Amino acid sequence: MAKHSFLLTADWNGGRNSVGTIDAGNLKTKVSIPPEMDGPGVGTNPDEMLLGAAGTCYIITLAAMLERASISVSSLTLESEGIVEVVSGIITYKEIIHRPNIRLTNEAHEKKALILAEKAEKNCMISRALAGNVEIKLETFIQTDE
Repeated sequence: MAKHSFLLTADWNGGRNSVGTIDAGNLKTKVSIPPEMDGPGVGTNPDEMLLGAAGTCYIITLAAMLERASISVSSLTLESEGIVEVVSGIITYKEIIHRPNIRLTNEAHEKKALILAEKAEKNCMISRALAGNVEIKLETFIQTDE
């Protein structure tokens, strides 16, 4: 069994509306509370980073599955939307909607590509980590060059 360790260091000087920094190898940035939640909106924030983790994990998993299935793709793009709900001062990350756009070189692979789009969401390690806490939905769009 292989294990991988990832390290993040954070520096935060001040109260709620301060600005901090994080360093996680290739991810080095300022962080703060977003303006939508009455923060300063400097750098990124936990909501964007969770959405980024879910989106990048999903698209990488999907690309790998399409490649293993020998499905030729001329382009693969993704739009992901995170929905955060605030009720009585309690903030909850409710759902993530992934909207993959798969452009195939051959229309014969449309059905299989749709199946793999759904399978990729279930196999992505971030999706599995969020299971039971954040609902993840798919709105897949497939087109062909033909």
